Amino acid sequence: MGNIKKIVILYGGSSSEREVSIKSGEGIYKACKDLGYYADLLDLNDLNLNKPDLLYEFDIVFIALHGFEGESGKLQKKLDEMGILYTGSNQHACEKTWNKAKFKNILNLESISTPRGFSVDRLCKDMDSPFEMFQEKYNQKVEQLFLKPAEDGSSVDTFQINSSDDVEQSFKKALDPNRAFIFEESIKYKEFTVSILDNKCLPVLEVKYENDFYDYDAKYISNETQLNEVNLEDSLKKEIELLSLEAFNAVGCTGWGRVDLLQDSKEKFYILEINTVPGMTSHSCVPKSAALAGMPYKDLIKSIIENAVK
Repeated sequence: MGNIKKIVILYGGSSSEREVSIKSGEGIYKACKDLGYYADLLDLNDLNLNKPDLLYEFDIVFIALHGFEGESGKLQKKLDEMGILYTGSNQHACEKTWNKAKFKNILNLESISTPRGFSVDRLCKDMDSPFEMFQEKYNQKVEQLFLKPAEDGSSVDTFQINSSDDVEQSFKKALDPNRAFIFEESIKYKEFTVSILDNKCLPVLEVKYENDFYDYDAKYISNETQLNEVNLEDSLKKEIELLSLEAFNAVGCTGWGRVDLLQDSKEKFYILEINTVPGMTSHSCVPKSAALAGMPYKDLIKSIIENAVK
């Protein structure tokens, strides 16, 4: 463990994922106390990042901030400038994964499979048909698209689009329509998530849910969502692990993270996104995957901390 004795868990903040971050932070805090660390919880809303001198009182910052405040790379950049140790990936990796359009471009350049899509600067009530825009770009018709912000998480402002009318409804329901969005082809055969710790894959999970798609409710609220260890042939299991690590390393992620994937009916896998600060709640994928590997929650936290000091 080196000289790590005092840990501050930075959580909360003001993003749309604040409540999830609070639950994650509370779980991490309890684990740190159980491990014998001196630990403090600190809500980002109570910290002046222009004068964050109190962070110097701790040996490491455990980042439990979801959303732009913890995953966009800005916090990591500030901590690097201050010479403060923290968990997870660095500024550059976070920047590449937080912006979904930038992330998809990197995957395409590296010939790593990902659902096809296109970006728009903002949502409009009377915008052109996204189905026609997709057909013009890829010379192929699709019957269903997913609409999601270029920068956000936890399926906030994510909508299933079956018609142009759905776009107008999405505009009305979106928390913030005046930002960049991505329209992405729908691949709904199977959904998987791969937790990565110290550049190794924990047991792969298949995600099953009752909702139309893996939305905020399915992720954090519904008790109907199932996270089960995959039942795949060894060759397919190996394929999904290698693809996840390839994407993880392509953007320079380190320490820990979670890779979300889709599989079509022809058994081809697609990288959907990477989370550099995954949820750590009772409903979250990373703790579930670690448990399947025989790693209790507090041991998972211990390993994340140890990886940060390597």
